[in-house]
Amino acid sequence: MTQSTEQATIWLIPSAKEQLEAELQRLEGPVRDEIVQRISEARDEGDLKENGGYHAAREEQGKNEGQIKQLQALLRSADSTLPSDDGVVSVGKVVTYKFEGDDDDEAETFLLGSRENEEYVDMDVFSAQAPLGAALLGAKAGDTVAFEAPNGKTLQVVVVKATPYTD
Repeated sequence: MTQSTEQATIWLIPSAKEQLEAELQRLEGPVRDEIVQRISEARDEGDLKENGGYHAAREEQGKNEGQIKQLQALLRSADSTLPSDDGVVSVGKVVTYKFEGDDDDEAETFLLGSRENEEYVDMDVFSAQAPLGAALLGAKAGDTVAFEAPNGKTLQVVVVKATPYTD
């Protein structure tokens, strides 16, 4: 049996994708160059066994390379295509919902996408794998959907609207 190494597509808002691409360029360029320079300078000091600067720079190099690989993998699987404005809950939509039966309850809004979007938007972000996100996929305004909350309770929500995210 062969294991698939294919990664699922991750939806990112366009500005998040741009920021992550810029961060990757920074890590691959100036940050990598600066670390290599520090390693070279520390190597020139002689005995590497007791050279704290050398070991610290090598450790930082390992962390930087790990971050680069992580960002490369994320960006390889990233998609920033904006969804259509069809009113159906899908990845890339801003979803507004209310808990069923709570007429006084204010509507709540979140972006259905990837957690990597969180620092770039002014709202909660739920993934399509989260209980609420998964339950709402494919629903449209007026639909009532039940889902199991992390505490084990079954909750019902009514979709108020689903609109494409705009930067």
